[in-house]
Amino acid sequence: MPEVIFTGPAGRLEGRYHPAKQKNAPIAMVLHPHPQFQGNMNHPIVYQVYYAFVARGFSVLRFNFRGVGRSQGNFDHGTGELSDAASALDWAQTINPEARACWVAGFSFGAWIGMQLLMRRPEVEGFISIAPEPNRYDFSFLAPCPSSGLIVHGDKDIVAPAKDVTTLVEKLKTQKGIVIDQQIIPGANHFFVDKMEPLMESVTSYLDMRLANVR
Repeated sequence: MPEVIFTGPAGRLEGRYHPAKQKNAPIAMVLHPHPQFQGNMNHPIVYQVYYAFVARGFSVLRFNFRGVGRSQGNFDHGTGELSDAASALDWAQTINPEARACWVAGFSFGAWIGMQLLMRRPEVEGFISIAPEPNRYDFSFLAPCPSSGLIVHGDKDIVAPAKDVTTLVEKLKTQKGIVIDQQIIPGANHFFVDKMEPLMESVTSYLDMRLANVR
């Protein structure tokens, strides 16, 4: 898991990168939660999702948004962080010119950034959005949602109430040819305290289903 440094719009960005053994392996990028609430690339959920992709043969990148850890710059309320994510994906694609596909995953604030990136990058063919916050962030840009993906959240989440996430999912489900899987983890709060195992079972089973081309 080599440490990597690459150039972002506000200066140096710090990341961890795990290259796949196969040349044409797909790329995955995992985005961390809110920088102003201790969010960073070593968050346990980000870390676990990162290794779920590694175990499935992806070339995987996670990184610190601007102003976090050794990444330069200052928090920019999502605008700059979206530019950071685009630069990170550019870097990963430069390293993996033969990559056949790309996935984006994110938790909380990272889920919002990841789904914005999805709209800008047609090569992203799948996403995993963990505990998105449609009550806090505007998701109206998903019109239409360009890729199928998983939205997973807890039914005891008071940060992103389940009813708000379900409303978002219902809106996205209207797109033709796009399948949005929604999985609600019983008893889970926003940070999946004591519910990491069912969360990761949900993520890995979804990935395995998609990679097997069930649909």
